Amino acid sequence: MNNIKAEVATNAPGTDNALLQLPSSLRVISLNCWGLKFISKHRHERLLEIGRQLAQASPEPSIVGLQECWTQQDYLAIRALTKHILPHGKFYFSGIFGGGLAILSKWPIEESSMFRYPLNGRPAAFYRGDWYVGKGVAGARIRFGPARKDVVEVFCTHLHAPYEGELNDSYLCHRTAQAWEMAKVMRHAAERGHMMLGLGDFNMVPLSLAYRLIEAHAPVRDVWRVVRPESALGSAESEAEKARGRGVPSAGECLVEHGATCDSRFNTWRWGKQMRKDLDRGKDSEVDPAVPDPRARRLDYVFFAGQAGQRWEVEDVEVGMTMRHPTLRCSLSDHFSIETTLVRQEASQTEKEATMSSYLPIETYDEILAMIATYNLRERKQRRLRLTHFATEVGIAIGCFVAVWWSPHNFVAFLLMLLSTLGLSAGVLDGLMGGLFVGSEIRALKEFEYEIGNAREQARRGLRSSH
Repeated sequence: MNNIKAEVATNAPGTDNALLQLPSSLRVISLNCWGLKFISKHRHERLLEIGRQLAQASPEPSIVGLQECWTQQDYLAIRALTKHILPHGKFYFSGIFGGGLAILSKWPIEESSMFRYPLNGRPAAFYRGDWYVGKGVAGARIRFGPARKDVVEVFCTHLHAPYEGELNDSYLCHRTAQAWEMAKVMRHAAERGHMMLGLGDFNMVPLSLAYRLIEAHAPVRDVWRVVRPESALGSAESEAEKARGRGVPSAGECLVEHGATCDSRFNTWRWGKQMRKDLDRGKDSEVDPAVPDPRARRLDYVFFAGQAGQRWEVEDVEVGMTMRHPTLRCSLSDHFSIETTLVRQEASQTEKEATMSSYLPIETYDEILAMIATYNLRERKQRRLRLTHFATEVGIAIGCFVAVWWSPHNFVAFLLMLLSTLGLSAGVLDGLMGGLFVGSEIRALKEFEYEIGNAREQARRGLRSSH
């Protein structure tokens, strides 16, 4: 433990890459740990148990991506428990409070990077924290074989959450832009001829706009839909699933067939308040696998693409980390993990050359451009309101300072000074947000708009040339 504490990112000394043998399979795990300091209940105890479960997992994991692992204390504890099977790791620093991302590996990490998303929430929403943690993509270049191309580039991320629901989601533009950035880094890795893994809590459901953007602009596949292409496109309450008319699946089916990592009935953190209180008092409840589960959905993913000259296929995929804490009896996180085994095969010549991305229908790019335009108008209005508030508070403060001269009593003067100080402080904050942050956000929107417009033009040219 002390040796690990000496350096947050560690690689076992004396590793000779020339002695590496190309593995025939990879076991990959992605888990949102729900490790919010001071907020997540039983945080350290739960993350310790996550470390123990990783250490005891069978088959042994080769690569693990963690999200919401916010503290180095928790990361180092997990590293200490798993160092015999995952001797290499990296804890990623980002934003004001940290990005909560970590990658553990069986093989050496040759290079790492932390790319922060240009569009990443709003500082005014301090109670949500996305802007303050600096969400982005944690990257690790991992060598698992002796040849030059025997590299897997791992990207771990956590996209902005849809706090307001799908129909009124004002953060949809941010999450879509983040999915676009994630698709770009994965595509670039594939173009370098390396194997690629995209892990994380994407806060999206299968075949949503962000999902389609990733699969179209990065030559990757979603491990779950490779094995179960007819799995659910969201919770049974979503419009996409209602349109399919399949009814409400059971809690067991949601785990086994649909890969529901979030809002499962089996997860104690999704239980009602009374059931959670009973659990804290030692009164446990068992969930019948046959009970309908209308809210369960899949938000966590493993995307992959093979390296040049090699084809990797999905041998199995499952929802993991469904066990309870042995003494607390609570779930280990408010999410379950996605776990998959990828096996190596020789690629055909066609597959060796298939690293180009595809394109979405023109209407989809138009939909994204319309969304950007709508959000742009919203932010420009917000900027005007904030700057107006700032100017108003400056005028009020000046008025209070002048009024102090004619104040008949010290008490009235004190109230005027207090009003001017508090009002001007709020106005300055709003002025900074409107003048600096919103301006920066609008510029990032312009970049996103250009890139989507450029992709639309390329898709149009491709459509024209195919006819």
